[in-house]
Amino acid sequence: MMSTINITPFTDVLLVLLIIFIILASVTKEPPLPTAYNKDKVSPSQIVVIVDAKNQIQIGSNTMPIQGAKAAFQTLEDAVGGHLKDVIIKGNPKAHFGTILQVMDAAKSVGLTNFGLANHVQGTPQGVTQ
Repeated sequence: MMSTINITPFTDVLLVLLIIFIILASVTKEPPLPTAYNKDKVSPSQIVVIVDAKNQIQIGSNTMPIQGAKAAFQTLEDAVGGHLKDVIIKGNPKAHFGTILQVMDAAKSVGLTNFGLANHVQGTPQGVTQ
């Protein structure tokens, strides 16, 4: 009769669980928005959307949740008579990718099809974006 305890199976199970947790931890984190620099300025637009770190959006001077974006874009589109097709989106680096995609989807649903993402223009002071 053996009087020792074999801990090899227990160690194998713990190592497999550790690997699973490491993989899940890396998959569940959403990466921050990348820092981008632009040498060329985009065409000016009268519709500017700002997405803040709390995923609240500001279209023009109105701050709203994402659910109100389509109605706000429709109001702007009706006000200009359908002449504008450009939207500039300025996203905070801590904003979720999904929120920015939902803003783009809401704009596309009312006929706004050209998008520009505002970022830091290379060679300008840090506070200036285009």
